[in-house]
Amino acid sequence: MTKWIWFDMDGTIANLYAVENWLADLRSESVRPYTEALPMLNFSLFARLLNQLQRNGWQIGIISWTAKSGSETYNMAVELAKRAWLARHLPSVEWDEIKVVRYGTNKKETCGDGILFDDEIGNRNAWGQGAYEPQDIVEILKSLKGVD
Repeated sequence: MTKWIWFDMDGTIANLYAVENWLADLRSESVRPYTEALPMLNFSLFARLLNQLQRNGWQIGIISWTAKSGSETYNMAVELAKRAWLARHLPSVEWDEIKVVRYGTNKKETCGDGILFDDEIGNRNAWGQGAYEPQDIVEILKSLKGVD
């Protein structure tokens, strides 16, 4: 059985909601908040943990939504911006899967089993066992088998 760890982006690893005027930008279909968001944790440590987990048999992925009510063109631009953000901020991480899906998509149905880190309580509740809040990322990753 494959062991998966999934990460939401906005509000979980990317501090989108701290970008000034983020909501107005999303409503006007600007990708600026997605490109300017800062990391929400120590990415040097985060990348080290992810790489070690992958060496120990874990697969890691991103499961993130597009903006609410975004057009198809905007949703494609959001996906490109999120992928570029990941490449810029976590260049040493080779993601096994990156899924940027329409806002509101059920993440459990999209990803299946595994561990999920997500700031949205609705996503954690729908996921069930194995869903955690962003502040638990480092502690949980360190507790997984094979991480020093």
